[in-house]
Amino acid sequence: MTSKKSTGAASAASSSADEKAPRRRTSSRKPVVKKSTEPKHVAIEDLPTEEIWIHYRDARDAKNVQDIEAIRNILMERHFPLVKYIAERLLQTLPKSIELDDLVSAGLFGLMDAIRGFDLSRGIKFKTYCTTRIRGSILDQLRSQDWVPRLVRLKASKIDRALQRLTGRFGREPTHSELARELEMDHQELSNELQSASAKAMYSLSDKWEDRDDDSSMEKVDVLEDKKSIDPLGVLNRDDMMGFLTRSLTHKERFIIEQYYQVGHTMREIGEMLNLTESRVCQIHSNVMARLKSLFGTKQNTMLM
Repeated sequence: MTSKKSTGAASAASSSADEKAPRRRTSSRKPVVKKSTEPKHVAIEDLPTEEIWIHYRDARDAKNVQDIEAIRNILMERHFPLVKYIAERLLQTLPKSIELDDLVSAGLFGLMDAIRGFDLSRGIKFKTYCTTRIRGSILDQLRSQDWVPRLVRLKASKIDRALQRLTGRFGREPTHSELARELEMDHQELSNELQSASAKAMYSLSDKWEDRDDDSSMEKVDVLEDKKSIDPLGVLNRDDMMGFLTRSLTHKERFIIEQYYQVGHTMREIGEMLNLTESRVCQIHSNVMARLKSLFGTKQNTMLM
């Protein structure tokens, strides 16, 4: 009994002592996190163009082929809009048969050569350096696919400039003699140059005849003359002419003329159809042609054509 009372008294005394002791105030401040002073790693493609060129120079000096190719691809992607801009500007002066993708592809080769040959230590801008290389690469590609010699192109341009100059001076299109005098050529030489310069462009037959976006526009192949097709008006004219020529002939003579000139049978085939020899058919044909020539006189060259 004595031990239980003493234990209870001790616990009561400790609880009263805790109530009298001052309570500690908990702090609401967050723990301070120290910022790291180490530099963050930035990808090369996110760097400015000037810093990318420095990395490319270092990789080229170290002869690290893998880094050279990777950084070169980044530089090509960075300057791709410039290639497309130059190609679009050149496309405006070229025939419609030239595709923009072909010009861009040729310009990318020029950009690749410009990146390979650019020297950062000279202190010039790469845009100024590569613009000439890109344009030259596109023009070289166009000249390689051109079937007209370059000298003919130069002469055609010279004639066009002289024509525009005289048109502005006279207010009208100059005559052949005035153009020859301006170019210091004789008439025959100018005619030959004009003929050579006239066929200086090729066009695709699949191009649209009209510049329309809908599917209703015709292609150039649809408006070309089919020389193998039959002209109805020409057939009627030939039939009328044949009837006019053979109206005074006998049935056998008319049959020989029609089969020979209209159908295209040979004298031997006509003889087999009429049960005549080939020599007899030739004789009848010669007699008919002699009578027709004497009948129409000076119009013989226009008959049976």
